[in-house]
Amino acid sequence: MRVLVTDPIAEPGLERLREAGHTVETGYELEGEALHDAVADVHGLIVRSGTRVDEALLGAALDLVIVGRAGIGVDNIDVDAATDHGVVVANAPEGNVRAAAEHTVAMSFAVARSIPQAHARLTAGEWAKDDYLGTELGGATLGIVGLGRVGQEVGKRLDGLGMELVAYDPYIGEERAERLGAELVDLGTCLDRADFLTVHTPLTPETEGLIGTEELEALGGGFVVNCARGGVVDEPALAAAVADGPVDGAAVDVFADEPVDPDSPLLDVDDIVVTPHLGAATSAAQEHVAVSIAEQVAAAFADEPVVNALNAPSVDESAFPRVRPYVDLAETAGRVAAQTFDGRPAEVRVRYEGDIAEEEVDLVTASALKGAFSTLEWQVNAVNAPRLAEERGVEVTEEKTRQAADFQSLVTVSVGDGDDDVSVCGTLFAGEDPRIVRIDGYRVDAVPYGHMLVARNYDTPGVLGFVGTVLGDAGVNIAGMFNGRETIGGEALTVYNLDDPVPDEVHQTLLDDERILEFKRIELDDPNGQA
Repeated sequence: MRVLVTDPIAEPGLERLREAGHTVETGYELEGEALHDAVADVHGLIVRSGTRVDEALLGAALDLVIVGRAGIGVDNIDVDAATDHGVVVANAPEGNVRAAAEHTVAMSFAVARSIPQAHARLTAGEWAKDDYLGTELGGATLGIVGLGRVGQEVGKRLDGLGMELVAYDPYIGEERAERLGAELVDLGTCLDRADFLTVHTPLTPETEGLIGTEELEALGGGFVVNCARGGVVDEPALAAAVADGPVDGAAVDVFADEPVDPDSPLLDVDDIVVTPHLGAATSAAQEHVAVSIAEQVAAAFADEPVVNALNAPSVDESAFPRVRPYVDLAETAGRVAAQTFDGRPAEVRVRYEGDIAEEEVDLVTASALKGAFSTLEWQVNAVNAPRLAEERGVEVTEEKTRQAADFQSLVTVSVGDGDDDVSVCGTLFAGEDPRIVRIDGYRVDAVPYGHMLVARNYDTPGVLGFVGTVLGDAGVNIAGMFNGRETIGGEALTVYNLDDPVPDEVHQTLLDDERILEFKRIELDDPNGQA
């Protein structure tokens, strides 16, 4: 696989990909048409904040499997467009958490004690000892906006200094906040009580300009520290609030536009400390995020879980060995159901019985959808299958039960249109050996691979011999046959594994026999993974 890296990352990450057998190319100066040309035949793209991955770029990258962001923020990546193209978007949220938290703490001290300003005056020859009266953090109240990974780490460190913690985060529960030693409050209360306000949210349409003029006035003094993403705090409003007095000072590491404009009002206020996006700028953090994103890219290439995928169903790494065989089984069951069903699917039901019902199955369900949509003219994979179902009005139902008759685990995929449906039930023998064990209630024991026929016929003598003769005369060898029936002389269902595809004329000859009710040709992957 080919990987293009368009923003610098630490060498250990590149080495990890090369060791996995992938070709790694760097193009740190690529932009515009040259960038589009470069991504045309790559399978993985690794970026930081410098490369914008938009609809046009994704449209030019026809073979792209994954976009990896070597860091936390993905506001430079159109995640929705990537999903539409079936491209995984992953980030590395853990690698620079400690570095970002420590920089936030450092900036809090810097602005509270006017450290940069005092340093600048001293190196200029001034002994301004009496001009700076600092603020102690111990005993003050810390308001945390965004109690995610970095916010939590900042809270732990400043809690150790004796600060009282209040937090605003609409996506975290009170119990979780309490375990972290923080009181969960609304934004207004957080602003009202905070002496120091630290920001730790991603930049989204909901958070852009979250802290503006009104919020800064509500703060009523104190200090603002933003080492998260530029644009969350309104920069002109912050500059005015510090210059005019509602806010005592601010420390800013991130900007709406980077590099920051030399005319930015933030640069003209003496009580605002600024640094050029240094939150993750430690050697340890850079190595951690590079290795983390490289491992996720390699995992995507190997069809393994991408642990920090932002737009793809995933599974805990420790549980993946238990779940992985069912991923392929569910996709196969979906493909058999879709190719057996007459019509366009309007609903897909995935039912889990037995041990598999105890696992995280989002990835398995997405794979079942991928299989169910395989006969349609959709570019589908496990990344975009749930989105395609939603956009095209396909109702998706997931059911679980711990009880499973006859088998340790069963996965059933049903495809229907509201009037008719086809259900295909699969299980694993000996841990990883897939079997189709029921089709529409008929018991079978079919090995799901290669060329198959699913036949409905009357259970009368000579039918199987007739089918074998017709296929044999056409040079189509039967590799295996599995028969199920409801009653003697009633309807039966037979699954044939074939070494060759069935030509159209042979298919029609079989259908012309009055004993044959239906013949469906099924095309699956062979055991070596080739279609």
